[in-house]
Amino acid sequence: MTVPQVAALAVALAGCVTDLKTRRIPNMLTFGAAAGAFGFHLADTGWSGLGWSVAGWLVGAAFFFPLFALRGLGAGDVKLIAALGAWLGPGPTVWLAAYSAIAGGVLGLGVALARGYTKQAFTNVWGLLGYWKVMGLKPHPGMSLDASGTPKVPYALPIAAGLVMTLWLR
Repeated sequence: MTVPQVAALAVALAGCVTDLKTRRIPNMLTFGAAAGAFGFHLADTGWSGLGWSVAGWLVGAAFFFPLFALRGLGAGDVKLIAALGAWLGPGPTVWLAAYSAIAGGVLGLGVALARGYTKQAFTNVWGLLGYWKVMGLKPHPGMSLDASGTPKVPYALPIAAGLVMTLWLR
């Protein structure tokens, strides 16, 4: 394994621990990890390495920002995947986002099944799609991270699973 891969795994693990414990991913972790990645890649391969790292950060942020804007993910989740993207670069970050989304769907379905919430979850998805059709693509006031009574998934877990899949299949 390379230094960036080990660093990304360490950041993802720390993100999981804090997300499970506090349901937050601290800025010190995400911004610190991104700054560390920028510095490492600058020192390792110069300005092109820094540009590659910044591009990875931007790709990670771009993929998950729409979900944050729709209130489906927290900002810490977006910053975590962006920080991991800074370590991995833009190409692998596309796969990281895809595998994380798949893992998030599987985990969300598992949580819904475990909590007897499956029928309601599918009803909510259908209702959300109908809301978007009528109102446009904007947050639904009753179905967001702010809504109470719905199971929440600590999304650092699917992001970490996505990272493991990305590194394994690479």
